[in-house]
Amino acid sequence: MKRHQYQKGSLLEILHTVQELYGYLDKDLLQYVSKSLHLPPSQVYGVATFYHFFKMRKAGQHVVSVCMGTACYVKDAEEILLEVEKEFNVKRGETSADERLSLFITRCIGGCAFAPNVVIDEEVIGKARKESVIERIRALMGERMIEAK
Repeated sequence: MKRHQYQKGSLLEILHTVQELYGYLDKDLLQYVSKSLHLPPSQVYGVATFYHFFKMRKAGQHVVSVCMGTACYVKDAEEILLEVEKEFNVKRGETSADERLSLFITRCIGGCAFAPNVVIDEEVIGKARKESVIERIRALMGERMIEAK
């Protein structure tokens, strides 16, 4: 905030920096930003919840974001999302009980030509298939997929 001279117009940049430092924006952090910039808490919260980039709770060790923009949605992104939920027992917008996996949705990542898109730990997987997404997540989590013979 010092870098931005506590300017109210720098709210978005400040929220990005806070999330970069802490990994997410919880209630206490948002209140601190609100007080420091002399902005109503509703305004700070409104900005933080408007943009899908911001996370309101601590993410797991691995983060999966499924694009649900129009191009991805019509190319069966919902099926991928449902399969991840089922396979890893985690709901969209939440983190697994063991805090190893967070599952989020996003509205567009700008890769419509490669729909459906899934981002796993900041790696974009274009033209994703549910089987390859599950395999990639298992590999990251140190699990091997057992193939039926």
